[in-house]
Amino acid sequence: MNLLPESFETIELERPEPHVLIVRLNRPEVRNAMNTQMGADIKQIWEQMYVDPGDTRCIILTGAGDKAFCAGGDLKQRNNMTDEQWQQQHALFERGMMAMMDCPVPIIAAVNGSAFGGGCEFVCGADFAYASTGARFALTETSLGIMPGAMGTQNLPRAVGVRRAKEIILTATPFGAEEAFAWGLVNKVCEPDELIPAALETARRIAGNGPIAVRQAKKSVSMSTQLGYHTGYLYEIEAYNRMVPTEDRLEGVRAFNEKRKPDFQGK
Repeated sequence: MNLLPESFETIELERPEPHVLIVRLNRPEVRNAMNTQMGADIKQIWEQMYVDPGDTRCIILTGAGDKAFCAGGDLKQRNNMTDEQWQQQHALFERGMMAMMDCPVPIIAAVNGSAFGGGCEFVCGADFAYASTGARFALTETSLGIMPGAMGTQNLPRAVGVRRAKEIILTATPFGAEEAFAWGLVNKVCEPDELIPAALETARRIAGNGPIAVRQAKKSVSMSTQLGYHTGYLYEIEAYNRMVPTEDRLEGVRAFNEKRKPDFQGK
């Protein structure tokens, strides 16, 4: 049974329909900037999903309000931090990002506004992303005398290519949704009022597929950038064989032959 709390101080959870969870960064008064509490909250969510996702089969990550997805780290809270305090907070953010990357449930980022710094790194860390026409993106860290530290230098090149990633990171220049789409950072650009419905439609499709199959496929695709071609294929076959003895495999084939929608139970 999933033991995820019903509420968090900085995160709003919503279950709009069966098997789909919306995780909404909820500090709109500061453009959903991530303070220490939000770092702890988001880390707890991803870690719980790793331990026991319950009946959650797809997650939509978005921001509260209509101006920002996430402005990155809360620089007001960070102002005058000691080196030790900064590194301790960042260690929390690091563990949260690793937990997000390890989350077995697919994560769709629905970028409803500006996604700067760590917010852009959330987008990079999601399985894929949709963006509002008004969304803006930037990895602004070098303009602040630091650098991306939530896997931005690792995930962005995988999305847009090494040369484009260097340009984005080294110049710290913002760019819009259409550029993000053209470069491969987001999969779709939507009108603002169509963003969440579009993400929900996709989440619904994912949630309707075999949950074990989806999780195994997600892991295998993620490993494709980390392993050699032959070793990656061996990993894929291991992931594939995990599904052969499942009830879901039998149900999927049975439903196809009976010309009906399968009723997957994740078993």
